[in-house]
Amino acid sequence: MATNQIDDVLTTLSSKQRQKAMMRFEILKPHLENDVTLIQIAHESCTSLRTIKRWLAKYRENGLSGLARMTRSDFGNHKLRSELIKLIEGMALHKPKLSIATIYRRIKTISKDYGYSSPSYASIYNIIHSLNPAMVTLAQDGSSAFRNQFELIYRHRAEKPNAIWQADHTELDILILDFNGSTIRPWLTVIMDDYSRVVVGYMVFIGSPSALNTSLALRQAIWRKQNPDWIVCGIPEKLYVDHGSDFTSIHLEQVAADLRFQLIYSTVARPQGRGKIERFFGTVNTELLPELAGHLKNGKLATPPKLSLHELDLKIEAYIVNTYNQRLHCGIDAIPLKLWLGDGWLPNMPISLEELDMLLIMVAKKRVIHRDGIHFLGNYSIRSA
Repeated sequence: MATNQIDDVLTTLSSKQRQKAMMRFEILKPHLENDVTLIQIAHESCTSLRTIKRWLAKYRENGLSGLARMTRSDFGNHKLRSELIKLIEGMALHKPKLSIATIYRRIKTISKDYGYSSPSYASIYNIIHSLNPAMVTLAQDGSSAFRNQFELIYRHRAEKPNAIWQADHTELDILILDFNGSTIRPWLTVIMDDYSRVVVGYMVFIGSPSALNTSLALRQAIWRKQNPDWIVCGIPEKLYVDHGSDFTSIHLEQVAADLRFQLIYSTVARPQGRGKIERFFGTVNTELLPELAGHLKNGKLATPPKLSLHELDLKIEAYIVNTYNQRLHCGIDAIPLKLWLGDGWLPNMPISLEELDMLLIMVAKKRVIHRDGIHFLGNYSIRSA
């Protein structure tokens, strides 16, 4: 049969027929790729040599589609005792991993001992391959392998605006001039709504990330902005943050308790859950910053630094409000700001800005507020509007 004819036949097969074809191909694979004898394959798969030879002939003649014979309408409906099905599933989750042939032989022996009808190899194959792959990985490879493979896949998106916010920091790929005229690399803290991907607040600053920087970004995120085009606000139900010391401060925990939102920490050394906000950082570093003086490309200056912290702050706000929040987001196929607004709703708000300031900005150590911003523990930050 010509190749295009094989492809045409294969596309007409149902998912169950393709599954059966793949099961038979996996049995034949050692012979096709490593010259394992058909006798050995028949023995390992508990399949008759005559059947193995028939499958091989069909595969050589028609490819994968030749291994997918028409199935009965009840294919996939396991007519086995529930005890056997549970036993098969339990063996499939066994550590170390058991081969399907081993499970088949054990089940065949058990069925004989109890007088049950012995299931076929194909039935056992189908039961095992219908198990949730995440559950199999967790059982056989442990929680570390599970998180690496499935934490991002199975992490649910928030179901409404302000249900979950994410907060994180990044060092920007740009050099600016500090208030002494020296070049320095600034940091950016961003708070994002998980449901709509709209940026609800940010903080650009000089110095290491701290609880104060986070508090200032959170203040801007929660309260109403002066910019009429940036109308997102409110208290989140949950705030998802890193496990760094700047997020695990007692101060931030007190803020969460007083404002009545849940503070959720990502697992230590596992940032997968923050992938959405990290993609935003990547967008800023590759889309906005290359257009600005002082951009760092592969660690080297592309243009001489000229911007002050205040000027960079204005550039970032304009980008967030006028570009990022207003354009179609391919990840959700929607415009973040419009999705956050929905059909209209009332966010949960603090009683007053003064009360919010007392809660967020009050810290244990003294700070000095200058005309150009806040100087605190050797750090310098632009005050959020």
